[in-house]
Amino acid sequence: MATFMMYGKYSLEALKGMSADRTDKGVSLIKKFGGEVKSMYALLGEKDLVFIVDFPDAGQAMKASVALCKATGIAFVTSQAIPVEEFDKLISEV
Repeated sequence: MATFMMYGKYSLEALKGMSADRTDKGVSLIKKFGGEVKSMYALLGEKDLVFIVDFPDAGQAMKASVALCKATGIAFVTSQAIPVEEFDKLISEV
């Protein structure tokens, strides 16, 4: 499993549908694509949400990101995260 950061930005329409029920549906949708939510946070600033999620691969993360946007109206930017220890190992080989 790979770790991904999913940053969400609410549209005006998405704000109208805010609820704990929609959050639960979002988590179920992530699970549908093989994901496991590690944590979720509401943010102040440029982005409104961040989900830290493990997915089997980038393809499943991409599918979940698009599906969440279609289902909620929240625009997600999804990026793969690499643990710093692994990053250090990778760059030591350069």
